[in-house]
Amino acid sequence: MAAAVLRPEIRALTAYAVAKAEGVIKLDAMENPYPLPAAVRDEIAAAVANVAINRYPDGGGDAVKTALRQAYGIPPGAGVLLGNGSDEIIQMLACALARPGAAMLAPDPSFVMYRMNALYAGMRFCGVPLAGDFALDLPAMLAAIARERPALTFLAYPNNPTGNLFAAADVEAILRAAPGLVVVDEAYHAFADASFLPRVLDFPNLLVLRTVSKVGMAGLRLGYAIAAPAWIDELNKVRQPYNLNALTQAVAPVLLGQRALLAGQAAAIRAERARLGAALAALPGVTVHPTQTNFVLARVPDAPAWFAALAGARILVKSLHGAHPLLEHCLRITVGTPDENNALLAVLEKLP
Repeated sequence: MAAAVLRPEIRALTAYAVAKAEGVIKLDAMENPYPLPAAVRDEIAAAVANVAINRYPDGGGDAVKTALRQAYGIPPGAGVLLGNGSDEIIQMLACALARPGAAMLAPDPSFVMYRMNALYAGMRFCGVPLAGDFALDLPAMLAAIARERPALTFLAYPNNPTGNLFAAADVEAILRAAPGLVVVDEAYHAFADASFLPRVLDFPNLLVLRTVSKVGMAGLRLGYAIAAPAWIDELNKVRQPYNLNALTQAVAPVLLGQRALLAGQAAAIRAERARLGAALAALPGVTVHPTQTNFVLARVPDAPAWFAALAGARILVKSLHGAHPLLEHCLRITVGTPDENNALLAVLEKLP
């Protein structure tokens, strides 16, 4: 029955697999490894205890929007859209802009869900290969824009899975050339040295996309988009009612108010990123690529063997070997706590 009615391109897919994490050191999903202090957990418990579970949540998520504006200095006059993670907002964008024949454009390799959501929505996807050093190939990007006239362009800033921050001047050139919406995806903004958020109203076709998942709130599933109000008004038309649950709406303002805590954890991750990267680079045959995220991309002598050795030690990382020619023998390693990083290095240092 399913085979007769499902779209063939959906039947050809494999469902997104999430590795089980019980009893392992989890360094595969770019999460913040630090738990919350007891006092903050108590504050969350009190906030959750007051939630009217029997009622629908606030359809607009106004308290969350206010907390986000205060925490991140969202420019006055910019509109804010909330999503069940930034993944849902990517889906909204593709849904809203998938006119017949419309194209989505993105560098390649980049976040896999751009391509997947183009497929789901029936958009043509145009991937433009990165340069060998993972920088944007600006002439190729501009040529693709002129050829494809994309309705939607994604730029992960910094990029996942490569970890690097594209040149701001290249992003600006794409914004000026693109005929449609350009999404600057700043999922890793807390670990980077640059952001387009202060300039979001300088470009009429710019939308800045963010998530709180990388800064210690992955379990909340909260993403947000910032753009000119006209864009947000249109995107709200494809947002599902009550897409942000009441528990997330109760907890997010509590955690977003903990600015010193979140900033301190991000600083600790950045310091560990430098230490982990240096230790990996000291291993024979390993190349560590520059990163402004909370993960390290390392090219190793034998990625399948190294991945298997870590899995055998109950340490999860992401093997990108085979995913793209530029990522041959690459492992993406989330920055963990000092003890977690030490455990990973202890395994790798024993490999032949």
